[in-house]
This record gives sequence, C-alpha cells and structure tokens, in this order.
Amino acid sequence: MAQHLLREIEQLKKRILALGATVESSVNKAVYAVEHRDTDAADKVIKGDKAIDQAEVDLEEDCLKVLALHQPVAIDLRFIVAVLKINNDLERIGDLSVNMAERAVFLASRPYINVPFDLNVSAEKAQQMVRQSLDSLVSLNAAMARDVCRMDDEVDGLNRSAFESVTRVIHAQPDHAETLIAYLSVSRYLERIADHATNIAEDVIYMIEGVIARHGAGPLRIQ
Repeated sequence: MAQHLLREIEQLKKRILALGATVESSVNKAVYAVEHRDTDAADKVIKGDKAIDQAEVDLEEDCLKVLALHQPVAIDLRFIVAVLKINNDLERIGDLSVNMAERAVFLASRPYINVPFDLNVSAEKAQQMVRQSLDSLVSLNAAMARDVCRMDDEVDGLNRSAFESVTRVIHAQPDHAETLIAYLSVSRYLERIADHATNIAEDVIYMIEGVIARHGAGPLRIQ
C-alpha cells in the first residue's frame, strides 16, 4: 500500500509540474502578444485554454481519488492538499493569460499609442514570479518560495502607478480612453497573476514545512 501511494504521489507531482510548464508558456505568449500586437500568438493562448481547464479537472479528480483510497497523513497529506490548491491557482493564471490575449487582439486593432507606464517591468516581474514559484515547487525550496512572496508588493505598486498614470493621461487624451483602459486591464491581469504565483509559493512553503504562510499568518504548523 505504501509503495502504491508513493507511485501515485510521484504521478501527481509530474502532472502538476507539466501543467505548470503549460501555464507558464501561456503567460509568456500572452505577454508577447500584447507587447508585439501579435494576434497569432494571442489566438494560440485562447485556443490552448481548454486543454489547461481539462488538465486542472483531471488532476483534481486524481487528487481526490488518492485521498479517498489511501487516506494519507503528515507530509503526504500536505503534498496532496498543496497540489489541489496549486492546481486551482494555475488554472486561474491560465484564465488571466486568456484575458491578456483578448486585450492583445483588441489593441492590435487600434492605432498605436505610447503606453503611459512601463508595462514591460510589470510583465517581467509577474513572469519571474510564476517561473520562480514553479521552480520552488520543483526543487522544494522554501527560501525561493519566500522570495516570490516578497516580490508581490512590487507588482502591486506597479499596478497602482499604472492606474494613476492612465487616469492622468485619459483626461488629456480622451480619444484614446479605450486603448488606455485596455493597457490598464493588462496591468491588472499581471497583478492578479502575481497574486496567484504568491499563492503557489505559499503552498510550497506549506508543503515543505507544514507552515501556513498565507495572509501573514503566524507560525501555525500542520503536522
């Protein structure tokens, strides 16, 4: 029974990592689509979302089966609970990538304007957080996961600055309001992606240490 549980857990790990790689690629393509006004790249992100959704459903079902059949405890239980939560966050990141891709299609149809904030910085930071949260999962590195959590405030600050910049420019250039709001939406999607990457990092910490790190919680340890 123990060996069978270990095999099941190893399969779950492979599948969550595979889903993570797919979602990370979706984020990267969506960012590229926005930055280069590339409708082909955007279309690939949109069409690829069904596969991500199905993978999320299948993985959740497999986690629940393992829980029901093996009733794992301690670190095995923490691992499966963390995978369930990370699975959900990855699916949401996939959805946000689709949202960005849809904005890319819209922006490609509009006249080019200068974006009044540095979208590249927000994109690079959010992409880094997704990549590093998944790397922390692969390597089971709690220190790396905590670095991801610390980066979240930076992306929040960038999104606030973007909002202020767009609000100011809309008053001066009302004819470009729709385009500016679309770029602001992309900034918001990146901020939400960073939030989900932070959730993943917090779940990695929980998986490794049994410590609930979410929302600044104290050292509550789950055995």
